[in-house]
Amino acid sequence: MENEERFRQWVNGYSDALYRYAWPRLREEELCKDLVQETFLAAWRNFDNYKAEASVKNWLFLILKNKIIDHYRKSSTRAALERIPLEQDEHLYFDEKEHWRKGAYPQNWSLDFSNQTEAKDFQKQFLGCSKKLKELQNTVFVMKYVDDRSSEEICSLLGITAANYWVLLHRAKLQLRACLEKNWMQK
Repeated sequence: MENEERFRQWVNGYSDALYRYAWPRLREEELCKDLVQETFLAAWRNFDNYKAEASVKNWLFLILKNKIIDHYRKSSTRAALERIPLEQDEHLYFDEKEHWRKGAYPQNWSLDFSNQTEAKDFQKQFLGCSKKLKELQNTVFVMKYVDDRSSEEICSLLGITAANYWVLLHRAKLQLRACLEKNWMQK
């Protein structure tokens, strides 16, 4: 009974934090809940093997990270990555030599993160814009800029080529930029 009570404390103490970690990476409420639940199931199955070499929190987060990576792998193998079509508006930003077109340079952003209202508004708009990305684009973007993984590691984890990685990242940044300039900067 002691183990069950301790495990119940883990669930009560870490569920919300695990969900908050999963949300920007997966952007689907049910999927986040499922992977958090799978995290606790894996922890329960391995409860007797837990050696306390890492804190419970770190151990649970490591399990969740692995669950998310497994989800990314499954998602990326289902995607037809070799046939990524050109985005319609990509030619608006770059010429045939892939240089910025006149007038298409990114605008300067004057965001003051010390102003909490402005920072919250930006965060809200950014999350809204990131929801418009394709799942794989968002996955690559989050792994690169939130999880701070190397491009080689991302390619290996997702089973994609370096060329696909750069195309996905490039298009994610362009779409985020266009969305933020339209919905946040023009306010």
